[in-house]
Amino acid sequence: MMTRRLLQLFTGLAMYGISLAMFIRAGLGLDPWDVFHQGVANRTGLSIGVVVIVVSFLVLLLWIPLRQRPGFGTLCNAVLVGVFADIGLALIPPVSLLAGQIVLLGGAIVLNGIASACYIGARFGPGARDGLMTGLARRTGWSVRLSRTLIEVTVLAIGWLLGGSVGVGTVVYALAIGPLVHVLLPRFMVPAAPPKAASKTAPANC
Repeated sequence: MMTRRLLQLFTGLAMYGISLAMFIRAGLGLDPWDVFHQGVANRTGLSIGVVVIVVSFLVLLLWIPLRQRPGFGTLCNAVLVGVFADIGLALIPPVSLLAGQIVLLGGAIVLNGIASACYIGARFGPGARDGLMTGLARRTGWSVRLSRTLIEVTVLAIGWLLGGSVGVGTVVYALAIGPLVHVLLPRFMVPAAPPKAASKTAPANC
């Protein structure tokens, strides 16, 4: 079971990074957090993978007042998504034809959904950004949906002001990713370990 969980975690994170590269090469708009990452990368000259890693660890600092604890998967997520995003950008050439951009965008959304289901289903802890959302909801009493909306609208606006790519892909991603992960997650969710059976031998009286 542990072998499957680790394999699923690392595969999911690699696919997530590659899907980010596909979104960028499609050129039709990014998801809110990646609009922010791209905007920061444009302003700093850093690669988007490096920006993803740096932002991940900065977001983890926000976990401290929320009393969130990172898991093994949280730390892997913080590093590997950015690494594989840069690898993907090195391997995937820019696409100029609209038909190719649409195909690449569709593939990116599907791959991102599979990747999300893989790393969430591995049960090694949420990513830094997901943990910020759930931690904020827990500490404030807000719904997870409201917390997510406030965070993503904020980073989207900042990213757009910094020059990140907002477009039809941003809208399609927002509408498609939730239902897609909802359908895929049960297929990738690793069953929780069953509780140890209680001993059938009654304890001796003192």
